Amino acid sequence: MSEGFIPPSGGYKKLLSYQKAEIAYDATVYFCERFVDRRSRTHDQMVQAARSGKQNIVEGSMAAGTSKETEIKLTNVARASLEELLTDYHDFLRQRGLQEWPREHAYAARLRALNRIPDATYETFRKGIESPDPDIAANVIIGLIRVTSYLLDRQLRNLERAFVQEGGLRERMTRARLAERGKKRTQRTQEADQARHQL
Repeated sequence: MSEGFIPPSGGYKKLLSYQKAEIAYDATVYFCERFVDRRSRTHDQMVQAARSGKQNIVEGSMAAGTSKETEIKLTNVARASLEELLTDYHDFLRQRGLQEWPREHAYAARLRALNRIPDATYETFRKGIESPDPDIAANVIIGLIRVTSYLLDRQLRNLERAFVQEGGLRERMTRARLAERGKKRTQRTQEADQARHQL
């Protein structure tokens, strides 16, 4: 059978969405330890939502080779988990009489600039994430979540387009079988031609 009907998978570490989700997860763990009561359900739910956002990108990427449907489903779960996490941060701000920074806020502009830095890591955002001011810390993490969600939305559109154009594993297997049969037919024809020429 022709090689190549199972494409490479598991390259999640190269995905910008994963890189940002990992920062948002680490930031949320730090934030919750500092500003959210460890005994509260909210603490666990926020950490789990952040983890789900990261881990489902990993699982989706690993499943990509054999199931595009699973990749799409898990990427969408990651997106939904981050939306849940975003709501928790909004609740945190609202309950303290604080607000998400508007786009024109000076700190919001600085955060956008940091998010454009190639290969940004937790260290890139550390000063904001670990600020003693919960308003700053929450808003920095909200910015990270928004960027990650935008990247996942774009990723989902690309996955949908690729699925429509290329199909899933069954379609690739069918194409591979047909290609192999065609190759064998061509080989038999060539062998028959050679045999006739030898007569």
